[in-house]
Amino acid sequence: MILLDKPYVSEYLKWRIAMHGIPVLDTPEARAALGPSPYLVPAERFAAMVRESGMPRLYANSENAIGWIAEHLADTDLPDRIDRFKNKVRFRELLRPLYPEYGFLAVEFDRLDEVDVSALSKPFIIKPAVGFFSLGVHKVDSDDQWPQTVAAIRAEVDGIRTQYPRQVLAVETFIIEENIPGAEYAVDVYWDDAGQPVILNILHHLFPDEHHLNDRVYVTSPDIVREHLSGFTALMGQLGHLAGLRNFPAHIELRLDDDGRIGLIEANPMRFAGWCVADMTWHAWGIDPYSAYLRDERPDWDALCARREGTVTSVTIADVAADVVSSEIRDVDYDAFTRHFSQPLELRRIDWTEYPVFAFMFARHIKGQQAELDSILHSDLKEYLRLG
Repeated sequence: MILLDKPYVSEYLKWRIAMHGIPVLDTPEARAALGPSPYLVPAERFAAMVRESGMPRLYANSENAIGWIAEHLADTDLPDRIDRFKNKVRFRELLRPLYPEYGFLAVEFDRLDEVDVSALSKPFIIKPAVGFFSLGVHKVDSDDQWPQTVAAIRAEVDGIRTQYPRQVLAVETFIIEENIPGAEYAVDVYWDDAGQPVILNILHHLFPDEHHLNDRVYVTSPDIVREHLSGFTALMGQLGHLAGLRNFPAHIELRLDDDGRIGLIEANPMRFAGWCVADMTWHAWGIDPYSAYLRDERPDWDALCARREGTVTSVTIADVAADVVSSEIRDVDYDAFTRHFSQPLELRRIDWTEYPVFAFMFARHIKGQQAELDSILHSDLKEYLRLG
């Protein structure tokens, strides 16, 4: 069973819904995505199917759908399980048995100016307690940075407050937490009906430097999976045990330091990687992540890694530079953007007038030959925008 919502329903996901006849909650957003479809189920019947099944496998392509779950399934334990992951303060409280020394602080947005950052160890991260897509996330290295960070957060909040539902992005409360050092990874995982974790993809999140925490480039490869599958699976098992998870999908972000210690950053419930990045699992491995979860399928990682030996698969999220006003964009040179990649797999165009992103690009690379990704990381991407 699937809930579809904005900001993006990929053609690939629509295809898999039709192929497997997956029931979809009937909403205006689902009808806009699917058109007339025999798989649309009215809300009352959909909610009844959830209750009748006891512990159904639900998937939401977007966290926008969390609001419907909170309203229509309030008598189940699902809204609370979601909130324990989505609310970063509650998530930190959940993780205390794993990270008893980890420091964090909840602060009201209207009182950010009153925070005495001199009493806090640095560097630290500040972000909305309920957030999405790296919106409002900042790293603070010194006391002197705090005033400009608060000013930047206030400016961002004014720009993004109305773009997402409160269940996805709520800016009334922020969390200040210790910086977790190390390379950043993301895991698409589900817990089966016995509470055992099944990892469907491992992504390495690339950054241009330690001060920029935006979502721009993710990569996966046989080397990445072989190196981290065992350790990440063990940690997902601990997390599932703490949260009592069964038949539950999530996109987990974490960091791995030089000593091999894994720090959990956040957990995004009911979905895999956001927007259409979950489709990376198909482009990289030939695995349909949606039916894998809904049908209890498990990757044969030895065979999959052997098949993709010597390659790296990437997804680039082509965001619009913060200093560019969308109304000033006349067009995007998608041909030039595509030519930047030596082995493009699929370009997905995004309406930049509605969201601060103009494209997603899936591409393949030869191991060790990824200079094109490095240049993308350090570019403002304005060369692909026709302004004026």
